[in-house]
Amino acid sequence: MPRQIGYRWRLRELMASRGMFTVTELMPHLSERGITLSASQVHRLVSGTPERLSLPVLAALCNILGCTPTDLIATSAENLTARRAVGQDAPINLAARRPKRVRLTED
Repeated sequence: MPRQIGYRWRLRELMASRGMFTVTELMPHLSERGITLSASQVHRLVSGTPERLSLPVLAALCNILGCTPTDLIATSAENLTARRAVGQDAPINLAARRPKRVRLTED
């Protein structure tokens, strides 16, 4: 059965719970740990959901916030129901699908 996998990036929530509300408050902590990102990169990291993330950045964020990757990335998985096509169980009528011979006549 197919499964739908999802995740939720919780960086902003965890920052707020530790009293950090702006990107400028996070940047010095990242620099202390050897992570050099521009203000716009940190802003995208905080305000959006990253599709790719390097392990050093993930480790630094977990260290700064005192959390684990599981706290930072909430995952979910659910089973998808199989969709049944209309008439899927009906037998196929091959005669209706077979091409018919054409007779050409002169007018």
